[in-house]
Amino acid sequence: MDKKITVIGAGLAGCEAAWAAANRGAKVRLVEMKPEKYSPAHKYKGFAELVCSNSLKASRINSAAGLLKEEMRRLGSLTVPCAEENAVAAGGALAVDREKFSDSVTEKILSHPNITLVSGEQEDIPEGYCVIASGPLTAGRLAENIGSLCGKRLSFFDAAAPIVTFESIDMDKAFFAARYGRGGDDYINCPFTKEEYLAFHHELINAESAPVHDFDRPENSRDEFTVYEGCMPIEVLAKRGEDAARYGAMKPVGLTDSRTGIKPYAVVQLRRENAEGTLFNLVGFQTNLRFPEQKRVFSMIPGLRNAEFVRYGVMHRNSFIDSPRLLNGDFSMRSRPEVFFAGQITGVEGYMESAASGIMAGINIVRRMEEKEPLILPRETMIGALSHYISDESVENFQPMGANMGILPDIGRRIKDKQERYQAVADRALEAFEGYFKEMT
Repeated sequence: MDKKITVIGAGLAGCEAAWAAANRGAKVRLVEMKPEKYSPAHKYKGFAELVCSNSLKASRINSAAGLLKEEMRRLGSLTVPCAEENAVAAGGALAVDREKFSDSVTEKILSHPNITLVSGEQEDIPEGYCVIASGPLTAGRLAENIGSLCGKRLSFFDAAAPIVTFESIDMDKAFFAARYGRGGDDYINCPFTKEEYLAFHHELINAESAPVHDFDRPENSRDEFTVYEGCMPIEVLAKRGEDAARYGAMKPVGLTDSRTGIKPYAVVQLRRENAEGTLFNLVGFQTNLRFPEQKRVFSMIPGLRNAEFVRYGVMHRNSFIDSPRLLNGDFSMRSRPEVFFAGQITGVEGYMESAASGIMAGINIVRRMEEKEPLILPRETMIGALSHYISDESVENFQPMGANMGILPDIGRRIKDKQERYQAVADRALEAFEGYFKEMT
């Protein structure tokens, strides 16, 4: 079989997809628009450019980021060893010299005998087998064609609320209930007294917002991103008046504290983020506050004083597809199985998460061509959990997700010490990883 594949985009995901496919004998045509054209966020000529932070997060295995990188290493990752070769001092994190890291990845891609670089902008979805890894700033005709393919508009301003782990919520100060008793115990409610609400409101309206980057503004505009009523930042709503949030996201109507019989002055509701109930999002709390400010202010919410935030709220320009309705667990399209997606456009969030999805897409597109069973890692692994998340049809309000311990299945036993618990979770993940490959071979 003549295994020819097109990969669109030479970011982390595209490079990993091309590398994985080429190492399995495929002839890869890698299309990259740089240096002929740059997105508003990209400046460097090389591949796998790190746009924001130069940190790839924690290295230790008993962390979500460290576990993810270890799984990637075992799958033959390109970017993990390149990062380690170009690391800079960053305590327990893996941080890199951006340009040296990019140069290293670029050199390895260009020297691979099975990879051919095509410089220029890809506007159409190519015929045959392809991996679309065009990134969260996909624009122009390619965005339009992806939107037509997926039945969804792509470029928009992503408004996402913070997510916390269930085990970190103090249920002595919160209660399960739905408004007017509809839906049983679907929500966790964090009730405020008037004094608590006024203190929270004061800190919320005076908290520091994150800067708006050029690539987060509407195209061809110097204005701030448009604030839609349906996804207004909670701090913007609060600034409309002392009671504005109490008539919006924090309205207490239809709720009575089951522990005290008292109706709250205001309330923050938390809604399940996954079927297992290990993650909950703060309903209506889309925000553009800086991450440290979110931690400081939202920890004032009753029950969230010691909350573990696995994702902070964001409002920025982002392009991603409705993956749970569109993709299989191997990152292929359900309607077009020869078309695969990888990177942030699938709804995985983060440098290494994007790279990991590229590995999976690259491996699986070759397996699809060879009519082999897809490689879908167990949910106990970090990559398997992310693959499940982006393809889980039960996820209704789909938002991007990075690696975190909360998306992994419960370990089934109580371990009080957090580091010991995470070590046990990591040990289980790597055992499941190795066991899966033994069964596959």
